[in-house]
Amino acid sequence: MNAYGVEPLSCGISRAEPPAPDSSTASAPATVPGTIQLEAGNFEAQLGGSPTAVMSGGILLRLDDKVAAAETARYDPVGKALHLEGDVRYEDAGTLILSSSAEFAYATGRIRFENAEFSLGDNDSRGAADAIEINKNGTVTLDGVKYTTCPPGSEDWVMQGKSIELNTRTGVGTARGMMLKFKGIPILYTPYLSFPIGNVRKSGLLTPEIGSSGRSGNEIRLPYYWNIAPNYDATITPRLLTSRGLQLATEFRYLTPRNEGVVYSDYLPNDDIVNRARHQFRFEHRTLFDNGWRNQIDFREVSDSQYYEDLGGSLSISSITHLNRRLRFDYYSDNFSLLGQIQDYQTIDDAILPDQEPYRRVPQLLINGSWTTTLGLRFGIDGEIVNFDRDVGVTGWRATASPKIDLPITGPGWFITPAIAFDYTRYKLKDTLPGEQTDPTRTVPITSLDTGMILERTMGNSQRIQTIEPRLLYVKIPFRDQDGLPVFDTLLPDINLVQLYRKNRYLGIDRIGDTEQLSIGVTTRILDASTGRELMSATIGQARYFTERMVTLPGVTTATSDKSDYIAQLRIALFKNVNFDFGHQWGADASGTTKSEARLQYRPASNKILNLAYRFRRDSLEQGDLSWSWPIASRWNFVGRYNFSFRDQAVLEQFFGLEYESCCWGLRLVSRRHISTRDGTRDSSFGLQLVLKGMTSVGTAADKLLERGILGYSAGLR
Repeated sequence: MNAYGVEPLSCGISRAEPPAPDSSTASAPATVPGTIQLEAGNFEAQLGGSPTAVMSGGILLRLDDKVAAAETARYDPVGKALHLEGDVRYEDAGTLILSSSAEFAYATGRIRFENAEFSLGDNDSRGAADAIEINKNGTVTLDGVKYTTCPPGSEDWVMQGKSIELNTRTGVGTARGMMLKFKGIPILYTPYLSFPIGNVRKSGLLTPEIGSSGRSGNEIRLPYYWNIAPNYDATITPRLLTSRGLQLATEFRYLTPRNEGVVYSDYLPNDDIVNRARHQFRFEHRTLFDNGWRNQIDFREVSDSQYYEDLGGSLSISSITHLNRRLRFDYYSDNFSLLGQIQDYQTIDDAILPDQEPYRRVPQLLINGSWTTTLGLRFGIDGEIVNFDRDVGVTGWRATASPKIDLPITGPGWFITPAIAFDYTRYKLKDTLPGEQTDPTRTVPITSLDTGMILERTMGNSQRIQTIEPRLLYVKIPFRDQDGLPVFDTLLPDINLVQLYRKNRYLGIDRIGDTEQLSIGVTTRILDASTGRELMSATIGQARYFTERMVTLPGVTTATSDKSDYIAQLRIALFKNVNFDFGHQWGADASGTTKSEARLQYRPASNKILNLAYRFRRDSLEQGDLSWSWPIASRWNFVGRYNFSFRDQAVLEQFFGLEYESCCWGLRLVSRRHISTRDGTRDSSFGLQLVLKGMTSVGTAADKLLERGILGYSAGLR
């Protein structure tokens, strides 16, 4: 303490010009944290009964990472304060304040600025206030405040009001008498507003969403976020559909050291169009135990089969035919895994007949084990026992055990793996037709030889490496008559590069396909040696059959060709701005193309995207898809998607929109028309979204539609 009672204060003579509190200022000597340092060009003091001190010629105050500067200062020993005058400037890690005068009460740690301008962080957040007060307890109060993220000279949008208080310790801010103006027009007023600061969660209303569609009318969503606890929260969203009524949606999330999950539900008491109540419920849960066990619960239910068509909002959701419900426990270790579950489905497509609905698994138990000897020989076993249940058709138990053994042999750039396995399957059936077996069995051996090589070379003097990777898989499975076995969960998938190297051509074990075949494939890649990035890859493959295949599914004719379709895949990223993916399947005879897919993306800049895609499947679909996001002027962006079915000569989905972006706000305008039901009914919608950068967005969440529909699009108006 000195003669004036200033604690703790160090005084020194600095330069005569007013110092600027920035990185160019000379570093202060090391001090004890919490120590206040004062530097002044001139220092005049009066001793006696009423001591005073006047400083001029440039004043600089330091307190840890906080710096304040002014032209002059006056010391008040009674109030234990410094009064700063003239070009007052204050800086800390995230704040800059300029004002005409300030008061620094060093005893209480309070700083008050009059007629101040401020900027926050590095995102152009700025404003002005009649008074700003910063307290030692972590609160900042602004009276008569204006705030915007627009740069100086532009105030396209402004939030202004009576007062704002920011509590940096609790992470909560409160505002009173606030009005939001856009282009000088008031668009929002609230007498009281509470909001989080930074990433702190805070209960309160979220930004409303507004939209419209032909099937449900105009739509308004007003979500409310409830921060129940650090590991629990909920979002409650009233949704008004002018043609249907008021719907209430809730989402509850929880997280504990072992558990996490979400419960989602929505309820429409009375749909004015169909005159009935409608609801959706979804529950997802995960538990991770300490002993290697895990638990998973997935449950979904809707009130009716047209729920997603009427209230879902997209073609992908409205095309859902089954909802999965299951309770699952599993265990994993280095050599052993165990899975047990109960599984059911809700069928929501009225065109699916009861005898075509999927079976319930009540219950199912899967076992897998694998062990390796010191000589490299691997032993394994796959086992399953499951009870299939359904209201219509054959039901019953199926038990399977499949021991196997293989011997991987590897060398530099090559491998060879001989293997043998035995499949034993037994059924215990109910509701069979007269004369059919109730306990059929099947035993079949499976032998295979898998071999391949990886050859590589450097391409000239470049930094690129090319590889050639041939692979052969020989499989022999003898014929077993399986016509008397039921079909619970087995199908014949399309051939692809994964299926080409599977030993059983069926997915599921109700059928083990007899075969003697050789799968042949070769892959070539071009790699960047400096980064390891794959610049190009191309693969082609085919299976050759040496015997007839006689095992089939009911109602499916036996394949007679001695070779499969050719499968080819090409990926190219050789060019900086172009990515190309191509997959093709065609018959070895005169049958022509079976399936083809191609996608080209041209992206010369982050805000320039052009996608072109084509999909073909014989006797099923042929579609073209064009999407883009492209600047058409310095501030304007044209976005859209056009998805067309050549087979049906109809547009599946199309939307077109404009984006406008200024320095501190943006606008999206999107018009959409799409198929919203499985029977081809179309719906139209219109969305308008105003984005105030650093603040909020008002209107329809059009950015979600663009991110889903345009590959590579990123909503940059934030």
